[in-house]
Amino acid sequence: MFNKSFDLDFLRNLNPKTIDTQLGIEFIEIGEDFIVAKMPVDHRTHQPFGILHGGASVVLAESLGSVASMLSLADPEKQRAVGLEISANHIRAVRDGWVYGRVTALHVGRSTHVWDIKITNEAGKLVCVSRLTVAIIDAK
Repeated sequence: MFNKSFDLDFLRNLNPKTIDTQLGIEFIEIGEDFIVAKMPVDHRTHQPFGILHGGASVVLAESLGSVASMLSLADPEKQRAVGLEISANHIRAVRDGWVYGRVTALHVGRSTHVWDIKITNEAGKLVCVSRLTVAIIDAK
């Protein structure tokens, strides 16, 4: 499903000066039809009450979905994947450790992609479920 010219090293070095780097997000696996990344739950990703900030979960979800779209483009030189809409349901609080996001496709069309992102804690319990819609546009 994904363009085989991209690998984990490419993803890890895609753009070192982004929000992903600031929050400590690391891509750790690319499968045939999924990508996994992890994010620390610490001072960078906490909200004022000492638990994982919902916005940080959304950043992880959108990062995973956007990268999955980029890796699914027919012609990455002539196309760009840009977020249209994202929703998230926050299920469980996390105080520390790591959370893991896994993205899978719900729809990969010519002009839109829709991604399902599940974020879990270190015990594998669901923390957040998100859906991202991405528009595929011409690069300019």
